[in-house]
Amino acid sequence: MSDNEMKSIPYRSALIIGAGSGISASLARVLRAAQIPVVVAARNVEKLGPLVAETGAIALPANAADASQVEQLFAQTQARIGAPEIVIYNASGRVRGPIAELDARAVEEAVAVSALGAFYAVQQAAKYMVPAGKGAILLTGATAGVKGFALSAPFAMGKFALRGLAQSAARELMPKGIHVAHVVIDGGVRAAHRADPPDQPDSTLDPDAIAQCYLDLLRQHRSTWSWELEVRPWTEKF
Repeated sequence: MSDNEMKSIPYRSALIIGAGSGISASLARVLRAAQIPVVVAARNVEKLGPLVAETGAIALPANAADASQVEQLFAQTQARIGAPEIVIYNASGRVRGPIAELDARAVEEAVAVSALGAFYAVQQAAKYMVPAGKGAILLTGATAGVKGFALSAPFAMGKFALRGLAQSAARELMPKGIHVAHVVIDGGVRAAHRADPPDQPDSTLDPDAIAQCYLDLLRQHRSTWSWELEVRPWTEKF
């Protein structure tokens, strides 16, 4: 990233909820490269040790599906790096199986992470951002938020709700100076355990490239704010 690109990000602090080794890690790296303080939050912060050591991000524990823990997370973030001007929600819950056989409690927990947790995060972000008249809320969606696949009803339920939340929040908060965007990740994300086949290069989404798309959203002028962005590999059918 060039110095000009780094300077053009109009926000001074970031909170990433549901952090892991994929998209969240790539986002933490590029935001820290732009000298933006970053808090990364997850249920298990021990897994974030290497990322913290690499980037200098601050790891805080939080269960995104617990409203009180999300509220506390925002308060702790404010105490450590100031009120977050960028909030990125990457947490999601997934339970697979035939509808008739799914455990109701497991479904409830999965939808709570994907949907209710996102609402708690957006609610807290709005409480901090509306008085300031500035901020960006980016919600990580999936193909399942546009079409539900067989044996994946809970994931579709959560991601459809997430998309509705994003659309509603955008219409409410954009006129107040807060950029809300939903990113549809339409395809598999590349990982150490899921490399592209040699005969199909770039057939999965590169998490670093996804992070650059998020930065593009953050740099948008308010006269051209996008509320939704779809990203997919060039080989992906849609």
